[in-house]
Amino acid sequence: MTRRILLQVAYDGTNYHGWQLQPNAATIEGELNRALCALTGEEIVVTGASRTDAGVHALGNVAVFDTTSRIPAEKFSYALNQRLPEDIVIQSSRQVADDFHPRHCDCRKTYEYDILNRTFPLPAYRNTAYFLYGTLNIEAMRQACQAFPGEHDFASFCAAGAQVQTTVRTIYSLEVECRPLTEAGTPVPPASGEAVNAADGKRGEQVQQAQSASGEMLNAAAGKSDEQVQQAQPESGETAIPAAGGANAGSADQLLTIRVKGNGFLYNMVRIIAGTLVEVGRGHIKPEEVAGIIAAKDRAKAGPTAPARGLRLVEIEYRNNL
Repeated sequence: MTRRILLQVAYDGTNYHGWQLQPNAATIEGELNRALCALTGEEIVVTGASRTDAGVHALGNVAVFDTTSRIPAEKFSYALNQRLPEDIVIQSSRQVADDFHPRHCDCRKTYEYDILNRTFPLPAYRNTAYFLYGTLNIEAMRQACQAFPGEHDFASFCAAGAQVQTTVRTIYSLEVECRPLTEAGTPVPPASGEAVNAADGKRGEQVQQAQSASGEMLNAAAGKSDEQVQQAQPESGETAIPAAGGANAGSADQLLTIRVKGNGFLYNMVRIIAGTLVEVGRGHIKPEEVAGIIAAKDRAKAGPTAPARGLRLVEIEYRNNL
């Protein structure tokens, strides 16, 4: 008897050319297919819910496959983890309805994008966050987020060449979380005597306010000096997005997380949203202009595409019980 098994998959996408199977390239789908074939002796091809790009990570992507194997559904996670590389881990496995399709069911997807905002990069974050030097206006970024929730045509936030029937999507929420870091790069403990509110990042705003005045004065005096510093510090193979403020203004030593939940996302949509919010934080785009960027349905109006390494798929919530 054939059964359909659902896998919840977590992975570090650094060493992979994305999810989707490609000839002569390491992919998440390819590794899952290989492990399943070795385990069951069947030629199995998984179907993924979200076909993430090269370098993108996941905490809870979803894949399904059909099998005649008699292995208990909940045991597939244990057996597969013995056959998968360390950067791919099955978090759970279970049987679902035979007609369940992970991409055709009503669901909500949550993505997060991390930005390491400080004077110098940290090796521990090199594959999981985008390093950005200089101060950012966090409050302006949060104001810009208010334009996104609801059903909109997000053509301005879709990479060229995407083959989709419609660019209309629904965003349920978009927020910017700010977590202060110590000089060592670890999160400031809530018990440090300062109120650390993960939802609104009040301390991060206080740091931003304290630095904004000096940043503005230095910017007027130094002109393009910050751009010169940023160009000296780009990540390998990436186009740097310089932040606002003078070359000596420094950063707020904080980790920003852009968190977005929606019913689906266009090609590079979350990374373009992140790049646009960075432009708002730099002062190159005003928060009140973002609604017009959405309405323009023109990719050229939005900000740059942020690097893949900062993006992770957090979870996929299906509306109906599986």
